[in-house]
Amino acid sequence: MAAWTWRFETTDGTEVQPAVQPEEFTTQGDAESWIGENWKALLDGGADQVRLLEDSTEVYGPMSLHADESGA
Repeated sequence: MAAWTWRFETTDGTEVQPAVQPEEFTTQGDAESWIGENWKALLDGGADQVRLLEDSTEVYGPMSLHADESGA
């Protein structure tokens, strides 16, 4: 069974420890729901962006945790 995990980074790609400790997720949807619920605390704790991994394969990222400030 695949394990879905997040990698937490600063804007330059340096890995950081998350302010909220995630679990290993069994589905991509569970992982994405968790990030949707915790992104603000993660941002406040020093993470600027995340990458989603399935086992050791990057699925997507980096995805910014900063809100879109363009007003669009």
